[in-house]
Amino acid sequence: MNRLNITLPEELYEELKPIPNKSRFIADALRNQFKKIKRIKLDKLLIEGYKATKDEDKNLNKEWEEITLEKWE
Repeated sequence: MNRLNITLPEELYEELKPIPNKSRFIADALRNQFKKIKRIKLDKLLIEGYKATKDEDKNLNKEWEEITLEKWE
C-alpha cells in the first residue's frame, strides 16, 4: 500500500465525509474508472481493426458463400 495526499473540490469532500472507509471507496472508484478507460480503448481498437479488415472479410464471405451454394445446386 502507498499513502497519497490529494486535493478535492469542496463538494466532493462533503460527499466523501460520511463514507466510513474512504481509502477503499476511492480505490474502488479508481478501479472502475480505469476499467472503463481500458474498455473504451479496446472498443476503439476493435472498431479500427474491423474497419481495416472489412473488405477482406467481405471477400472471404463471398468465397465461402459461393462454395456453400455449389453444394445446393
